Parts: sequence; C-alpha cells; structure tokens
Amino acid sequence: MFNTSKTSLTRIGAVALSGAVLVGFAAPALAADGDVIRRGSCSGHSDWKLKASPQNGRIEVEGEVDSNVNNQNWKWRMLHNGTVSARGNATTSGPSGSFSVRRLMVDLSGTDRIGWRATNPTTGETCRGSLGF
Repeated sequence: MFNTSKTSLTRIGAVALSGAVLVGFAAPALAADGDVIRRGSCSGHSDWKLKASPQNGRIEVEGEVDSNVNNQNWKWRMLHNGTVSARGNATTSGPSGSFSVRRLMVDLSGTDRIGWRATNPTTGETCRGSLGF
C-alpha cells in the first residue's frame, strides 16, 4: 500500500508550482503589432537578434549581438534587398557584453528583405540573419 503523507504531497505541489512559475518567466516578451523578430546563434558563442518595426511609413531596423564579453570590437552591416544600407563598428559593453544598432530604412512596396551581419575581426566569429518585412 502507498503511504503518502500531507508533507510529501505539499512538496510535490510546491515543486510543480515553482516549475510552472519559472516557465512563465522564461517566456520571451511579445513583439509589438507589426514587428518582425529573428534570433539565432553566431559561428562562435555569441547570439544575434534582428528586429524590424513600422515607423511612420519607414522601417526601423535593430541589429544586436550578445557575446557576454565586454570590450569586443565588431564590424557590422545591414542590407536592404541585397544592397548595403548601413555599416559601422561597435564595441560590446554593459552587463551583458552586447551591442545594438538602429537604423531607419525606406519601406518599399512588397516584402522588404533585411539582412544583418556582424563580424569580430579578432576572433573571426560571424553572426548573420535575415527577415522579410
């Protein structure tokens, strides 16, 4: 026969509830209406994010790299329908060892193809992603 005490059942319930709470906190934040977000892994240990949002008839594009290492230099570029729209250099900072860049692009008729590429010249690590907006 099973000898289940109230204490055991209480512990099991507490563990199940804490697991459900943790899952709730792990869920990503929802994008605003019209936002398109893509995420992925880079060729090393870093992660990237590319986000496009409607902005007064244009497209606000945000590219981000999170390497968890401060003071890394990266070269980045954004493409719009296959053509380089913006490029630059950035250095990771903050508690997360990341950088992000934002640019406004013309919203052409039809689906705009947005590309993102960032390269760390010191390590050779490359991040790249794309989305349709």
